[in-house]
Amino acid sequence: MLDIEILLISGSFLLIACVLMSKLTGKIGMPTLLVFIGVGMLAGSEGLGGIVFDDHSLAQTIGIISLVLILFSGGLDTEWKRIKPYIPHGVSLATLGVLITCGMVGAFAKIVFHFSWAEALLLGAIVSSTDAAAVFTVLRARGLSFSSGLREVLELESGSNDPMAVFLTLFFIQVLGHQELSYPALIGSFFLQMGIGLVVGVGAGRWLRVLLNKVRLEFEGLYPVLTISFALLTYAITQKLGGNGFLAVYVAALILGRATFIHKKSLILFHDSIAWLMQILMFLALGLLVYPTKLVEVTSDGVILAIFMLLVARPLAVFVTLLPTKFNWREKTMISWMGLRGAVPIVLCTYALSANAPKSGLIFNIVFFVVLVSTLIQGFTLRPFASLLKVGAPLKKKIRFPFEYVAGSEIQSELKELEVPHDSVVVSKSIAELNMPQKLLIVLLKRGEDVFSPRGSTVFQGGDTLLILAESKEYNEVVKLVTQVSQAENKAFEEAEPVHGEVEL
Repeated sequence: MLDIEILLISGSFLLIACVLMSKLTGKIGMPTLLVFIGVGMLAGSEGLGGIVFDDHSLAQTIGIISLVLILFSGGLDTEWKRIKPYIPHGVSLATLGVLITCGMVGAFAKIVFHFSWAEALLLGAIVSSTDAAAVFTVLRARGLSFSSGLREVLELESGSNDPMAVFLTLFFIQVLGHQELSYPALIGSFFLQMGIGLVVGVGAGRWLRVLLNKVRLEFEGLYPVLTISFALLTYAITQKLGGNGFLAVYVAALILGRATFIHKKSLILFHDSIAWLMQILMFLALGLLVYPTKLVEVTSDGVILAIFMLLVARPLAVFVTLLPTKFNWREKTMISWMGLRGAVPIVLCTYALSANAPKSGLIFNIVFFVVLVSTLIQGFTLRPFASLLKVGAPLKKKIRFPFEYVAGSEIQSELKELEVPHDSVVVSKSIAELNMPQKLLIVLLKRGEDVFSPRGSTVFQGGDTLLILAESKEYNEVVKLVTQVSQAENKAFEEAEPVHGEVEL
């Protein structure tokens, strides 16, 4: 039996290696998931570590818990006002887009790999979801943003397409298990699962907000324990009720994230750290499951499928799904190119492995190879591709403030950032000239690389970033004032052709 000291030394070394190596890969724009998986493979039975790990059920459990906490963190950190206009686009990609991808990959696997229809569609369902963490890690490393709502659509799609992929995967596993299923029952089951997940998610998010603000805990460190427990509870209850637990967790986090609650900034930061830890643990476990010698056997199949998905299946799904939208062909092409595959497809493979589905081992190796190829090709080409399509923009670095303000027994005021547009009516005017709400305080002003406390005589310039302490009502008043276009700029704007506004990553 392995003693606890050796286990802790090995585990800690692997975690430290993943963290330190992510710094190096970040500079060259390589997604960190490749680092984590690579470390796991090196530590595996065929690697330097020689660790034998073939417990698919344990890997599935680790994957589920990790995905729950990752989805909760992603939803919590999502700005509702920013993504709200793009909800139909993201939801359509997360449902219809996943279905089209599943069908296209299934047909390809049926013809090229000579799978049965059920096996081929299982493969299609497993690889149909995208990974937000892989995309935005590369974008941050490359210093890239976008001009339009591309980031919002991708964020919504990758955060909400996991439930659909899970549903389809479990369905085709049941088909391979020779369970009698009808299409009406399938459609009814889909709407029932998604409906229960949506209702439970909305209710859980609202209850958690009330709980956080009403229950005054004696120790601040207990608040993260409460939110983690609530996220896991939301998933478990939804699954027991016959709903989709992943959808419920993501919706609950979205509902909570759009509200004001105690220790919001510190909780978001904590869950971001937990999400990173869960990603590392999940990728390490999945890396340990892989036998590199078996990957060599599926090299040609994996490369062919990855190229087909990149050049045919994904673009078709995006262009068909976003056909009624105002996105032009360049933006749709960029959205299709950014559909990186990550942890979810590999985790979904563990469902098939645990159920002993036919060809589940072969499917696992193919999917694993597809994820590696997809991440390498798309990860290293995102920036030049964005430049070629003329949809990229420099990434604006946001200043981070490591503190928050809580007034009284209830949350009244909080610190928020606000950028002054170059065409704003407040440009070239001093703070004293403007009719600012009395309860509002501009704590800091960032101009270029300088950060200082403004005075009444301070004159605003376009591009200034303000750190404002205010209640929601006063903050909204200032937002309306600052975002008003000056008369000269407004006239020029009306005469110009309408274009997409820039959205910061």
